[in-house]
Amino acid sequence: MRLFHGTDNAAIARPTVLTLGVFDGLHLGHQLIMRTVVERARATRSVPTVITFDPHPRAVLHPESAPPLLQTFDQKIEAFGVLGVEQAIVIRFDEEFARVRAEDFLRDVVRDRLQAREVYLGRGFAFGQGREGNIELLRAASGRLGFHADEVAEVRLRGRRISSSRIRELLAAGRVNPARRMLGRPYGVEGRVVRGDERGRTLGFPTANLHPQNRVIPRGGVYVTATLIDGAWRRSVTNVGTRPTFATGREAAPSVETYVMNWSGDLYGDVVRVRFLHRLRDERKFAGVDDLKAQIDNDVARAARYFKHPGVRNSLAII
Repeated sequence: MRLFHGTDNAAIARPTVLTLGVFDGLHLGHQLIMRTVVERARATRSVPTVITFDPHPRAVLHPESAPPLLQTFDQKIEAFGVLGVEQAIVIRFDEEFARVRAEDFLRDVVRDRLQAREVYLGRGFAFGQGREGNIELLRAASGRLGFHADEVAEVRLRGRRISSSRIRELLAAGRVNPARRMLGRPYGVEGRVVRGDERGRTLGFPTANLHPQNRVIPRGGVYVTATLIDGAWRRSVTNVGTRPTFATGREAAPSVETYVMNWSGDLYGDVVRVRFLHRLRDERKFAGVDDLKAQIDNDVARAARYFKHPGVRNSLAII
């Protein structure tokens, strides 16, 4: 997939079928939009294209209420490619761009620069000055500008609309299973492995201490996870929290520590991905090291039983 910053680039392939939006998390609703764009591009011999914005518009217009993003910018762009999008165009969102009228954007960018044949919006998305560019304006303008426009139906799960904000709420509560159903995949973070205090090694469970790039981390606790190492998803158990058993009296920053089962090696300095599959328990303070070690033994045993389920093994290709 090709990435462009700005729309004034002769290398952008045309004509296009496109969508535009922030698409944080690329949940099932976003995925339906991407599939629609890819399928319609194939049918019209066009290039499936996404226009997205950086930073998040709310971070510019209403920074006090800007949400923490579920994905880093690079993770989102990579996911576009996985979904079949052939080119992504990133528009820098600032106050000047926020004043652009919606119909001017449709004429100058969508029609003239990108030669769009079809444009699809997710339900409720709006663009342009004062969010005037809703689906009604898009449909009306498309007739004058010579392209087809439509809205992609929202995706609901058990009667509830899927949204990035709802997924953030679920993760904040540690509810990684319903978050996974809305995302269509387990929620994951990635980060560089840094040196910690190496207490896990002394307990017989050496852990990789991640410095996560993602801003959204599930609620503190112990989780069954999958960790990507050398291109393979491996079984793991991850603790998110402040390690209260070893509290020093200072408030510790939350950590993400992962024990990879039946594996040994040096990950220091590597960037690894961890997917959260199932919550085992809350993090808690133990009376001593022996009690903590016994609990970790139990956590690892429960994780091993979890991975025996054929559906888990097959869906993640975990060895």
